[in-house]
Amino acid sequence: MPSLSIDLFFPKPLGCLRLFFNDKMKTSTLLAAAFCGVAAVEGAVLWDGRFNDFTSSADLNKWSWANQVGPYQYYIHGSGTVNRYINLSPDYKNPNDTVSKQGARFTLDSTAYWNGQTMRRIELIPQTKAAINRGKVFYHFSISRRDTNAPSVNKEHQICFFESHFTELKYGWISGEQGAANPALQWMTNQRTQWKLSEWKANVWHNFAYEIDFSGNRVGLWYSEGGADLKQVVAPVGGVSTSSNGQDWHLGVLELPRSGYPNTNEDYYFSGVFIEDGAITTKIGGPA
Repeated sequence: MPSLSIDLFFPKPLGCLRLFFNDKMKTSTLLAAAFCGVAAVEGAVLWDGRFNDFTSSADLNKWSWANQVGPYQYYIHGSGTVNRYINLSPDYKNPNDTVSKQGARFTLDSTAYWNGQTMRRIELIPQTKAAINRGKVFYHFSISRRDTNAPSVNKEHQICFFESHFTELKYGWISGEQGAANPALQWMTNQRTQWKLSEWKANVWHNFAYEIDFSGNRVGLWYSEGGADLKQVVAPVGGVSTSSNGQDWHLGVLELPRSGYPNTNEDYYFSGVFIEDGAITTKIGGPA
């Protein structure tokens, strides 16, 4: 038989292995092996929050401080049952995301107060021991809203933030602004706007990735709309206090109260949530 080689591909960091055979072998005995020059997968998912293994949001109740299981810590919520605040459905995901089986609808209602606070909030925290707070990593998520139970333009909403708020999205009127309303969706570092959409329109999926260099104290932003690949819209900004213990990124929303503007039910839709290192995955939904 003629000489041949076979390439075997493995996950990062192995890359691929090339096996060599000669033309005198009748039993396909391995002569030699060498790593081949084929590029391996660049990005690696450190933590997967895409809800693919959930049968319903009730699975979040399996987590507790005494039983830290699953991909999320679930403790920042109101006094009601989990289905008052979080529900899962294929209808709630970005339809361009073929990796996620379903998305999540987060709801602020009349009971969504945590620990007696005056702020309405519903948030999930990654449950992982992976190094999501070291080196350079990418925090991915997609977000959308609808006309039904639309978030208020008259109140400040802090979305997908770290405990120190070194980077986050904000929507609505921000404390200290002039006027009564603000329809913009803004991305901030250290409370300063670095990028914004002038209006957060209904039924549009906005895809984000925070590029965080925890070692270099720099944060950048990748963004796309609908099913388009992510593109860098803000190069990494320096001088950011990138501090995290790996358990303080809040997937969800915190709404600040404002006198004269009563609460109404508000829905937020999330999809394609994961954290990776290496080179960024620009395809919506991330690696399979």
